[in-house]
Amino acid sequence: MTDRGMKLNRGVGTADIGAFADSLAESLNRQMRAAFQPEERKSLRRFSSTEVAELLRVSPSNLRNRHKDGSFPEVFTDGRGHRYYSAEEIDTLRDILARTGKNADAYLPGRRDGDRLQIVSVVNFKGGSSKTTATIHLAQRFALRGYRVLALDFDPQASLTTFFGIRPELEFAESGTVYDALRYENKVPLSSVIQKTYFHNLDMVPAGLLLSEYETETANALARRVQPIFAERLSLALDEVAAVYDLVLIDCPPQLGFLTLTALAASTGLLVTVVPGMLDIASMSQFLKLASETVQTVEEAIGRKVAWDFVKFLITRYEPSDGPQTQMAGYLRSILAGQVMTEPMLKSTAISDAGMTQQTIYEVDPSQLIRKTIDRAMSSVNNVADELEQTIQMAWGRR
Repeated sequence: MTDRGMKLNRGVGTADIGAFADSLAESLNRQMRAAFQPEERKSLRRFSSTEVAELLRVSPSNLRNRHKDGSFPEVFTDGRGHRYYSAEEIDTLRDILARTGKNADAYLPGRRDGDRLQIVSVVNFKGGSSKTTATIHLAQRFALRGYRVLALDFDPQASLTTFFGIRPELEFAESGTVYDALRYENKVPLSSVIQKTYFHNLDMVPAGLLLSEYETETANALARRVQPIFAERLSLALDEVAAVYDLVLIDCPPQLGFLTLTALAASTGLLVTVVPGMLDIASMSQFLKLASETVQTVEEAIGRKVAWDFVKFLITRYEPSDGPQTQMAGYLRSILAGQVMTEPMLKSTAISDAGMTQQTIYEVDPSQLIRKTIDRAMSSVNNVADELEQTIQMAWGRR
C-alpha cells in the first residue's frame, strides 16, 4: 500500500483535531496582536461633531455655538477645523448640559432613585441569529448615550469576550470569568471578575470554556439540594454591583440549558433575536414553548414568579429587498403584534467587515469603509438601540 493510501485509511483522530485547534489559536493570536499593536489592547476612536450632536440630542449648530461661547471646553481639532471627541469628553459635555440646561433629566438618561437595575438577556435557541452582534452594539450604543453598562458573556464560546480584544483561552484559561462567580464551590464576588474596558461607561464579565462546567455542576447541585439553586445565583451575584450600573446586557448561549435559565431568572427584560426565515421562526417557536414550560418548573423551585418588564423580538440580518424575508417579517408582526420591534437590525457588510478584526461599527474608522454602507449600518443599529432605550425608560415609568 502506498504512503498516500495509508494516510487515507488512517482517518482523522483526536490528535489531528488538537493540531487543528493549535494552528487556529496560533493564527488568531497573531491576527489579534497585529490588529492591536503596540499595546495589544483595543482602543476607542474619537467621534465627529455630527455623531456627538446626535448622541447628546442637540443640533450641530448648538454644539458649535457652545464651543464658541466657552460653555464647552475645546477638544482635538484637525487641520480642517473639524472637532473630534473622546467618549470621556462626550460625557463631560453631557454633564455640562445637565447642569446648565432647562431639563437636566433629558441629558442624563440613566437610573434615578427608585429605578431597578435593568437586566436584559439576549436569547435564542438557534445559533447565527446575531445575539452577540446585537449585544455588543447595543452595549456600546447605550454607553455612548450615557448609561453605565455591564456586558455579561454567558456563552462558553466567549464570542462577546473576544470582541473586547481578549483571548479567553490565553488570559482566562483557569480563572477570571463569570464561572467563578456562579460555581458551587469557592465562589468569588462578581466584582472580582468584572473587567474595565477601553470603552467609556462599559465594563464586561468574560466567559471561557470552563463556563460549560456549570451545566454539569448544576445538575449535581440540584441532586444534592445545594443552596442557593441555579435560578438565584446570578441575581445574588448582581446584587453586589447593582448600584454601579444602569443596564446589564447578557449574551446567552444558543441553547436552553442551565446557563440560559439562570440568565432568564435574573432578567428584567428579554430581547429575542430572530432571522426572518421559516426555519428560524419555527426554531424560535420551539424555544419559546420549551422556555415557558421550563421556567414554570423553575418558579416552583424558587417559590416565586419569574416576570419580565418586557419581552421584545428583534428581527436581525434583515434585507428589505429580499421578498421572502419581508413576507416572513410581516408574518411575525401579524402574530406577535407590538412585541416585535419596529426597527430591524439590517444585514450589513459594514458590520461584517468591522467584525473581521473584532470591531463594531462604533469602533472602526469610518474612512476605512464605504460611507454609504457604514451610514446605513449605523442608522440601523442606532434606531434599534433607541427603540429599546424607549422600552427601558418606560419600564422605569417614564417616556
